[in-house]
Amino acid sequence: MAVVKADLGACQGYANCIMGADDVFDIDDDGVVVVLRTEVEESERARVEAAARSCPVSALAVEDR
Repeated sequence: MAVVKADLGACQGYANCIMGADDVFDIDDDGVVVVLRTEVEESERARVEAAARSCPVSALAVEDR
């Protein structure tokens, strides 16, 4: 299982992450990322990592638990 982390101070609200994993990421009314699920199964990891890497300001990370 992997853990999803977000640097809320770095997030600029580009929402690229939502395109790749809308079941894990969302954007609130202030334009800041919301992590809907902090844990993802290994079977989902590649998809969620790709979504995290799409962040232009590197505000997202997927790490080992």
